[in-house]
Amino acid sequence: MGIQVVKNKAMEIAMKIKKLGQDDPRRIVHSIKVGVALTLVSLFYYWKPLYDGFGASGIWAVMTVVVIFEFTVGATLSKGLNRGLGTLLAGSLGVGVNYLANLSGQKGEPFVLGIFVFLIAASATFSRFFPGIKARYDYGVLIFILTFSLVSISGYRIDEFLTLAHQRLSTILVGGAICIMISILVCPVWAGETLHNSVTSNINKLADYLEGFGGEYFYCCEDGEHGVATEKGKSFVEGYKAVLNSKSMEDSMANFARWEPKHGKFRFRHPWKHYLKIGSLTRQCAYQIEALNRHLCPQLQTQDPSQLRRMIEVPCKTLSSESGKALKALATGMKAMTNPSSSSQVHLNAAKSAMNDLKDSLKLGTAQTTNLLEIIPDATVASILIEIVKSVEDLSEAVVELSLKAHFKSIEATVSPEKPQLLHKGTINPFVEAEDEQPHVVISVRGTEDGDLTEKKGSSGTTSLPT
Repeated sequence: MGIQVVKNKAMEIAMKIKKLGQDDPRRIVHSIKVGVALTLVSLFYYWKPLYDGFGASGIWAVMTVVVIFEFTVGATLSKGLNRGLGTLLAGSLGVGVNYLANLSGQKGEPFVLGIFVFLIAASATFSRFFPGIKARYDYGVLIFILTFSLVSISGYRIDEFLTLAHQRLSTILVGGAICIMISILVCPVWAGETLHNSVTSNINKLADYLEGFGGEYFYCCEDGEHGVATEKGKSFVEGYKAVLNSKSMEDSMANFARWEPKHGKFRFRHPWKHYLKIGSLTRQCAYQIEALNRHLCPQLQTQDPSQLRRMIEVPCKTLSSESGKALKALATGMKAMTNPSSSSQVHLNAAKSAMNDLKDSLKLGTAQTTNLLEIIPDATVASILIEIVKSVEDLSEAVVELSLKAHFKSIEATVSPEKPQLLHKGTINPFVEAEDEQPHVVISVRGTEDGDLTEKKGSSGTTSLPT
């Protein structure tokens, strides 16, 4: 019995490991990259010429790889440059402080060292409370305090502390350089690209929900069977919830992306900070969808739809669908790094038109209803949808602003107006202003009982096409 439990537990762990690797194969590649980096820095111990040159300080290279090698290039660069710069500044300052302490004599040296350690450690620690330093240089300040304390204090007892400091600094720089090179050159994972794809995916999730909400809500209202529709649309019903908790990830990715060099379509000094604005507006819309989603509960649905519900069904479905299509156009434009203003504006205008129709239906429906409790749920849904249109409009403006700042390509609108239908029979004769001028294109449409004939005339002759 005990062996079977162990086997089941081992199988469960193996399935979790397999799923973790399948969800994001980059995790496996990152693990291999860390192993390669540690193997390279271990040569400081395994290869005798390197060990003779650096001695026991080679362990600092191993520690550097373990500490600074992160999943994304931006995170690795951030930690690596912070560690290198902090170590260099602290080491230089520590040597200078030791030199000044030596000038004060043997009795005064510990007092001078203690005063400098207190002042510099306290000042550096206080600087970590500044938001700008906390966001980008917190790790570097921490390494600065640690290195300065080690160098200044060890210099009091160790005679050859300059050689020791040089060896430690060299091994730290070498370990950091190995991490950075492997991170950039071997299957790099860019924080900026991750942020870009994450924000785009979040907008897509909201679009999927809004596109499916109208059919889901009124399906439940009409049939009173919520379960069937939910099984069909479970992905879009639950997908928006991942957007609600995306702030911390977006903040960290935007911070790391600022350290990264130009890569792919993302130029140097790309407006990563603007992605935080788009992410904030996306979460604002997601919170409104969260309120909207509560009205999909079957307990809130009635078997007999009210008069107001019938009146607002068409504008609600149109508003929800067009808002989702507008968000889908924004996400598509962002993913392709093109200006989505033309394609999204078409659907946004349709959503605004449906919003006006919905307001009119609400006014008419509430005026004709005496039972206010009956219309409160549907009126609430309509009000939330109206607010969502405003959020979609704000989000559209933010995405268009990003496209301008990031110099996205401009494209023409892909949504073309419908062709007008001819509701009459007759002939439209060509019109020529002057006899000596030849028209470039002349259209003649003749209505017949059998069908229509369209003639296209020009300087080269006449072409007849059946339509």
